[in-house]
Amino acid sequence: MATVNLSDYKPLQINDAGSFRIGIVVSEWNDFVTHNLRDGALEVLKKEGVKEENIKIFKVPGAFELNYASMQLCKEGIFDAVIAIGCVIRGETPHFDYVCSAVAHGIKDCNIMTDVPTIFCLLTDDTAEQSIARSGGNLGNKGIEAGVTALQMIDFKKNLSEKKGSIGFANL
Repeated sequence: MATVNLSDYKPLQINDAGSFRIGIVVSEWNDFVTHNLRDGALEVLKKEGVKEENIKIFKVPGAFELNYASMQLCKEGIFDAVIAIGCVIRGETPHFDYVCSAVAHGIKDCNIMTDVPTIFCLLTDDTAEQSIARSGGNLGNKGIEAGVTALQMIDFKKNLSEKKGSIGFANL
């Protein structure tokens, strides 16, 4: 069980973050959590130098719809990364398991079927209190972590592309 803030990070110091284009898909279901996650992601992206006009937010009704919207944004090819934000809180039926599994697989598909890093920021908690703790409460904000991950993956992709033509990397 987590007991400390897990969202602390050291500044990334990415030189060209201002040119990064990031799409954020946010589920409106459980918006008392997802809006906090969105705000955490926005905070870190701006802090790291991503221009506000290069960040686009798209709303979807629920977590299940994150897959479709994320895949469509990836296919458009205008974003350097997509962050999928949602929250599913366990209820009394197996619905929780199906939605969580489907979203995990859908975001995985975006990552292997497109060239756009797609960041999984879906809270899958047993209670609303756990979700609140992970969306700006005493356990940090997973939205911050998603923003950091998006920047790191864009930087990874950029560096990989630059090294492809270098000696010793011709076969990548």
